Amino acid sequence: MPARQPLTYPGRQIPGPSLLTGDELLQLDVRPLRLGEWQVRERGGQPLDQVLTELGQAAAGDRHPVIAVGSNASPGQVAHKLTRLGIPAAVPMAPVRVEGIAVGCSGHISPAGYVAATPYVERAAATGLVLTWLDSTQLKAVDETEFPDYRRAVLPGDQFAMTLASGERLSGAYIYFSAHGVLTDPTGGLPRPGGGDQATLLRALLAASPRLRELLGPTPESWAARAAAERAVRAQGTRIFGEEGWVLPQTDFLPYTDESAELRRYDDLPPLGGSLAGGTVS
Repeated sequence: MPARQPLTYPGRQIPGPSLLTGDELLQLDVRPLRLGEWQVRERGGQPLDQVLTELGQAAAGDRHPVIAVGSNASPGQVAHKLTRLGIPAAVPMAPVRVEGIAVGCSGHISPAGYVAATPYVERAAATGLVLTWLDSTQLKAVDETEFPDYRRAVLPGDQFAMTLASGERLSGAYIYFSAHGVLTDPTGGLPRPGGGDQATLLRALLAASPRLRELLGPTPESWAARAAAERAVRAQGTRIFGEEGWVLPQTDFLPYTDESAELRRYDDLPPLGGSLAGGTVS
């Protein structure tokens, strides 16, 4: 997992709609209904809510939809973040198509030593991401793993269409975005695509900056080892990103950030225009 093997970032994503439960990943059969009525294949087709209840966990309607970017879309990373805090890793996860959002690279070096992904607003984009449904305890725990390097925003579905495989369109979901801005491509000044092979990214950054090569080089392996070992090295590398002129500030999410707002549950977010087989979800 990326937390222990930085060059594997962002980690292996879900193969399809799934229920993460501990070290198991159970397949969900998508239904033309709301999430809690999707069926868990390995549990004889039981509805998801029934399986969650039997596990002693919150039902889908009591959870908070969170768009996962980077390693938060990896079941192994999610399980690691939760179980090390003694929190059950029971999390529904499913692909989602999000309009108006693209994925770049954060303008900082993470505590694990990798350069993490971050979303940014790109109105012409339509991106396949992963939606996780966290209960309140899980959301608080993930918040603590993300802050202060990331902030949480609420994306409104009427401005960023979010569509599940069932055809349901959500009216809102949370998303974490980098407080350090977005890395640009040194040759063009546009956001550098994120979420790809970490070693390839680090190799390109090293090639573009003699200062980074001196600090972290000559290889992705040396970068990962040195950065993970020393906070001061990570901080200096992050400063070099800015001094090289590679960082674009992230301001587009700020209108959607209200950290004092009451947490919004899935059932508090009626879908927008989710015309499904058998009728419209309500």
